[in-house]
Amino acid sequence: MSKTPKIQPVNDYILIEPEKELEKTASGIFIPDTADKEKPQKATVVAVGPGKIGKDGKRESLSVKAGDTVLYSKYGPTEVKLGTDEYFFIQESDVIAILGK
Repeated sequence: MSKTPKIQPVNDYILIEPEKELEKTASGIFIPDTADKEKPQKATVVAVGPGKIGKDGKRESLSVKAGDTVLYSKYGPTEVKLGTDEYFFIQESDVIAILGK
């Protein structure tokens, strides 16, 4: 994980840093940049919003926290570049699983 950006998600949004794409196969074959590589759907949570406000008017906390490793829906993220680093914003509903809990 690179240096943590100074950015705070709002509501039920989560800032994640995606796992780096595979550059080389297990057998040692390098994958060129021009190849159609599938992006991984595994990421580290960098920051979380405070949660959305429920129907009862109370804020609902999120089930993930900074440092968690998550699997997420590939159709949910919004890609952002902060400097040279790539991050995604997803909503809590885009989180499929928390790994290692």
